[in-house]
Amino acid sequence: MKLKNFLLLVLLAALWGPSFLFIKVAVAEIPPLTLVLGRVGIAAVLLTVFLLAQGKSLPRSRTVWRHLAVMGLIHNTIPFVLFGWGEQYIDSALASILNGTTPLFTIILAHYFVADDRLTPTKLAGAVIGFAGLILLILPSFSDGVEATTWGLLAVALAAALYGVAIVYSRNHLRGLPPLVAPAGQMIMATIYLLPLSLLVDRPFSLAVPSLSALGALAALGVLGTAVAFVVYYRLLETAPASYVSMTTYVIPVFGVILGVLVLNEQLTWHAYAGFALILLGVMIVNGLLKWGGKRASILPRPVEKPMP
Repeated sequence: MKLKNFLLLVLLAALWGPSFLFIKVAVAEIPPLTLVLGRVGIAAVLLTVFLLAQGKSLPRSRTVWRHLAVMGLIHNTIPFVLFGWGEQYIDSALASILNGTTPLFTIILAHYFVADDRLTPTKLAGAVIGFAGLILLILPSFSDGVEATTWGLLAVALAAALYGVAIVYSRNHLRGLPPLVAPAGQMIMATIYLLPLSLLVDRPFSLAVPSLSALGALAALGVLGTAVAFVVYYRLLETAPASYVSMTTYVIPVFGVILGVLVLNEQLTWHAYAGFALILLGVMIVNGLLKWGGKRASILPRPVEKPMP
């Protein structure tokens, strides 16, 4: 099971990995709210069609829809918009670093709100090692300086924190649903939130038609980076702790570097190899494939047993 979780984590990172590039291309011509609307709208249509084609239906429970509404807000609508807006004002490499703080938020939240996901020295060590590998991997990107604004930094940092909250929330409230139900419902709710915002703020009907490259980036975001990715995400969430699922953010930049080598003929440096190794080590430690020390006791006070609101 641990090996299967590892493979699903890698697949999820491979699907989410190019998203920063696609966002950067698309947001140059498509305003952030409209970009995110297109992304979640494409995913909502595809997932719902596949769900119905399999003879299944969307949930009827108000409780389930309430949880899907929360997830659509904190896992898609707000963070997607924050990333799309924030990447206009900070370098994508810095965005990757800030996105890499998601596991640090998640392991602390999971300790207090998920009964079987306590923060242990092993998990903390794995998260810190993975974060160190992430920084080492991205380090060469800062050789020419860093462009950033305070608001851009805050936007991406808040998005990363919300991802941590969303992973813990979905682990508590949306496990056990039939395949495609949770991701389809989540994208439907995100689309409902974003449609009026896009029409009122961006007024997309008055904008110039985007180029083929921008439309292609949007399509890739919707199909691969959202529809397929969230199917894999919920599959992984069924068997893996929230703290482990969050480690995806460490693996994502690895695929960004690989794309740079394949598409832009960039050369791998020692930073890349060392970063790869540390990220892999950190993920394996958190997944339990490698042992870190002899004790697995919690390093924070044992929380009061209560569900995450």
